[in-house]
Amino acid sequence: MIFTPLELAGAFRIDVEAHRDERGLFARTYCEEEFAAHGVDVRFRQCSVSFNARRGTLRGMHFQAEPHAEDKLVRCTAGAVFDVIVDLRPGSATYRRWCAAELGAADRRALLVPRGCAHGFLTLSDDAEVFYMISTPYAAASSRGFRWDDPAVGIDWPFAPTIVSARDAALPLLAGG
Repeated sequence: MIFTPLELAGAFRIDVEAHRDERGLFARTYCEEEFAAHGVDVRFRQCSVSFNARRGTLRGMHFQAEPHAEDKLVRCTAGAVFDVIVDLRPGSATYRRWCAAELGAADRRALLVPRGCAHGFLTLSDDAEVFYMISTPYAAASSRGFRWDDPAVGIDWPFAPTIVSARDAALPLLAGG
């Protein structure tokens, strides 16, 4: 695996090193020791999948509040998405900054979203599926989010979404400007 640090502390783009032969390819997508060698000490306790039928579907911006804050390893297993991480850690040098990467089934790339950061994505294709490995089981009482178009964050989405759930559209703006 090839770990590329992103602009937000603890966030990484992770590319696979594919071993190819006449059958196709084989690639490791997670290795506890390799993650630890990059300063990532996480135990994944839950996996989830998100299927999105239409291009232009937006999901986000979501996070879990303490004591259920979560690390996520996010990979697009079908289609392609524009994946975004926003730093919500008040003591962080990159507080309220965002970074993004295109994830697609063809490149098998993943993003590591550190605890204390929000996550969301915009589908770039029909039939986009996102697979999550999550460090903390979902706790509805700790579920939080803010609006995808919050001017306090200023995410530069590649195009305006065409599908946003009622829940995501009703999320608040971040407090305190």
